[in-house]
Formats: sequence, C-alpha cells, structure tokens
Amino acid sequence: MPDINEENRRRTDGVSDDRRKATTQFGFRRVIESEKDSLVRQVFSSVSNRYDLMNDLMSFGAHRMWKRLAVAYGGIRANSSVLDVAGGTGDISLAVAKKLGSKGSIVLTDINESMLKLGQDRMIDHGFVGRLQCVQTDAENLAFTDDCFDCVIISFGLRNVTRIDEALRSMYRVTRTGGRMLILEFSKPVIPLLEKLYDRYSFSVIPRLGEAVAGDRESYQYLVESIRKHPDQDTLAKMMVDAGFERVDFHNLTGGIVALHIGWKI
Repeated sequence: MPDINEENRRRTDGVSDDRRKATTQFGFRRVIESEKDSLVRQVFSSVSNRYDLMNDLMSFGAHRMWKRLAVAYGGIRANSSVLDVAGGTGDISLAVAKKLGSKGSIVLTDINESMLKLGQDRMIDHGFVGRLQCVQTDAENLAFTDDCFDCVIISFGLRNVTRIDEALRSMYRVTRTGGRMLILEFSKPVIPLLEKLYDRYSFSVIPRLGEAVAGDRESYQYLVESIRKHPDQDTLAKMMVDAGFERVDFHNLTGGIVALHIGWKI
C-alpha cells in the first residue's frame, strides 16, 4: 500500500475555487460542498456509540439480513482482497473476513475516526488482525493505487458522500480488472402502499427513536432525509455505468426499501 498521507495530498491538490463554492444536499438542506464532509463527520461522531443498536432498532434487525445477502453476492474467495468503503463499525468487514481464509485480506475504511475505531476494535475482538488494515480515507479520493482489490463494497455509506459520481470513479479505479463492485443502500420502495407506510415510519418514528436512544434527534432526521435525496435504483445503475462499470444490475430487497447494485470492471 502507498503512503496514505502522500496519496491523499496528491488527490486533493488543485481543487478549483469554483468547486469549493459549489453546493450539495445535506438531507433536505443545500450546503457548500466543502462543508458537507465536516457535517457528516459530526453526525457519525455523535451517533457512533449507539450506531449498531440504532440500526437494529430502526430496521427491526433486517439490516443484518441485507448485509449477509450483499456478502453472499460478493463471491468472496479465500485469496481475495476486499475493500470495505465507509465501513463504519465493521459489519461487512467482519462478515467478509470470515470467508477469506488465511490468504485473503480486508481493508476497512471510513472518513470518520470514531466509526473507524469502533470497526477496528470489533475486528480485533473477533481475532481478525493479520488480514485487516484500517485506513481513514475519503470515498471520493481513496488512498490506494489503481487495481488493488478483487471486490469493493460500500454498505449504507454512499448517500453520505458529497460527490457520488467521483466516489464511483474512485472505487472503479481501485477495482482490479475482473473484479466487482457492490453497493448496498437505501433506495426507493417499488410498492406504493409500502412507500407510504415507510415514509410515515421514517419521519415520525426514527428521529424520535434517535432522540430517545442516542440522544440525537437531528442526526437521525438527517439520515432519514438523506435517504430521500439518494438516487433511485435506475439512476444509480446509470451512474455506475458512467463511472466505467459493466454488466450493472440491481436487486430490490424488502420491496425496494434497500437495493443491492452490482457492477463489474471488465
């Protein structure tokens, strides 16, 4: 692996003033792009200690099934090298590590130090040390050389990225030829009645749950809003194609509340 600090400096040099003034969505608000990263960091620093508990409560445990399916579709082999982007507390990394055997490797990344530390501690607690590397890096400017990984996975992290198109290109760049990319993310329900019930639950229950359990209503209000601003299934599939991925397909889970997108670098 290259020197992380050097790689990050190289990839962030030469950003234009116009781009620094550009705006993007932070939930339902428009903010300057350069501010979104820090706002997202604040959200996840605030909720990190209760993050896994809240995931269980909000999804009634379904997030565990969604992640198992994503790893199953990943086709992880014993000698694979896998990148877990925005991996947070390490759910995906842990599931992947169990499939790698002694020859595979997993790199867990996150932009947020608090989340990354929780993920690292979890992996160590389960005995996965030698095959694990933890790197704090931005999904849009992944601090790795080209063609590093057999499989790249991002799970419930893409909607928090400031420039999704750049993150997709970055993940394409570090994927080896013949490798695959998997995106597990909240999406658009395809059943009208389910969509109405899901909206009511999301906006009425989740922020209150965040306040009661994590002591942070605003962060969970943002998380609900960020889901509504995330590209739908077809739009994200097209964005993956535009980034260079081929044979792009997606699978709706739980009526489209979540979608698993898969693309190949050929």
